[in-house]
Amino acid sequence: MKHPDKQGWTALAAIVLFYLVIESLGVTCPIRFLTGVSCAGCGMSRAWLALLRGNLAEAARFHPLFWLPVPAAALLLFRRRLPRRVFLWAMGAVCALFLGAYLVRLLSPGDAIVVFRPAQGFLVQMLRRLCGGA
Repeated sequence: MKHPDKQGWTALAAIVLFYLVIESLGVTCPIRFLTGVSCAGCGMSRAWLALLRGNLAEAARFHPLFWLPVPAAALLLFRRRLPRRVFLWAMGAVCALFLGAYLVRLLSPGDAIVVFRPAQGFLVQMLRRLCGGA
């Protein structure tokens, strides 16, 4: 019986630790912070916190696919136990779901969680400062 490799668990722990650190610094999404554009996972942390409070509707509002990282992580951790074709198909489906939900949310004017505001990103603001703009 094959077990998940140690590198997979280490990578998962590193990701969780990274997000705990940046959350404690007030950065809820590093991509949105840097670029001003929400990522496909924006709202995920808030969704899980809402779920932990027992509020499923609020969790789904923050991110409708909040539940998907659990099976995706299981796929990654146990990929050696799955036929390669099944693993690739499943990961493709996960990516397609995230991309589809992201595009729908990004194009929805009423969605305040997923936004496209490059001018508010850290990188654009730093460029403006470096170039002498306000």
